[in-house]
Formats: sequence, structure tokens, C-alpha cells
Amino acid sequence: MAAMSASARSPQPTAVTVHQSSRVLEIAFDDGAHFRIPFELMRVYSPSAEVQGHGPGQEVLQTGKRDVVIEAVEPVGHYALQPRFSDGHDSGIFTWEYLYRLGAEQDALWARYEQRLAEAGMERDLPMAPSSGGACGHH
Repeated sequence: MAAMSASARSPQPTAVTVHQSSRVLEIAFDDGAHFRIPFELMRVYSPSAEVQGHGPGQEVLQTGKRDVVIEAVEPVGHYALQPRFSDGHDSGIFTWEYLYRLGAEQDALWARYEQRLAEAGMERDLPMAPSSGGACGHH
């Protein structure tokens, strides 16, 4: 990925479109970058504590999110969006900088997600296990 400019200012969005039928967030930035970020990628990499945990190594691997849609998007000040996903997840605040990273690095992020699934012996479309214990015997 190309390095960002030396200025401290992050690229700002010039257009944001939620495409329900293709399940992508289309976002254009003032530096000319233009991304189509799949809802699934946004959901599995949500910046929320529910997904990221409260520190390194506490990430919760997300599965069963291929068909998730964004039901609503709320602006958060002038710096972020907060989507509400169809699975009820609504605590992730996606800053412009984070959305830019998701767009610019999506190939690497998909590869990392698939690697994490393989390492965990999980499949992308498996339903999420209940967070309170569960029958898998790993808790």
C-alpha cells in the first residue's frame, strides 16, 4: 500500500453509498481513492469491542456473516459512521481512516480472515456459536 501523505490530515469522504442488492458500501475520498467494501468484510472486521476484544489476542472470529446487510447507517460527528447490521450488531464505529484501510487493504484482510478461519478449523458460513459457553467444549 502506498504511504499516506506527510500531512497529518486523513483523507475525507466525498461520497458514501450503501448498496443493498450487492451488499457493499461504496465510498470515495478526496484524495481520489474509491472503494467498494463488502458488508461481510465490514462486519467481520468491525472495530467494536465485541469483535476486537479489549486487547491483543482477544479478537472474536466472526462466522456466518456472508449474507449480512446494513439496515441503517448513522453519522458519528464528522469523523465516522455507525452501521446497524441485520444480525443486530450495531456497536462498531467506523472512522473514515478505518474505512479507508478496509478498502485499501481488503485483499490482505480477506486472506487474513480465511487464514484465521483455517487455523481455527472453522468455516466462513458456520453460524456463530453462543457467546456464553456453548456445546463446543472449548470454554
